[in-house]
Amino acid sequence: MNLTISGHHLEVTQALHDYVYTKLNRVTRHFDKMITINVLMAVNKLEAKDKRQKAEITLRFKGKDFFVAQAHENLYAAIDQMMYNLNDMVVSYKDKLHDSCRRVGNSASVSA
Repeated sequence: MNLTISGHHLEVTQALHDYVYTKLNRVTRHFDKMITINVLMAVNKLEAKDKRQKAEITLRFKGKDFFVAQAHENLYAAIDQMMYNLNDMVVSYKDKLHDSCRRVGNSASVSA
């Protein structure tokens, strides 16, 4: 897995890096064959105060890409919301894969 954590108009401290990595463990436990994960955190002073700090993630693995972006007045809250949404997307996709495999298995056994 190739993990990149970067900042735009923001220095990514070790505490921020560790926080993102800890939150990613919750998402990466669903799929073990992720190819790349890119996390971008930015501060845009021209935005409204409640949307000033932004966190984006692009997660790529074989056959599927996910992108989630969240803005909040607190960067840690934006990261939390982003990871929550990403986790929901990954779990939904995993359930969809599991259901399609189950349907294929059932239809083959019924016709045989």
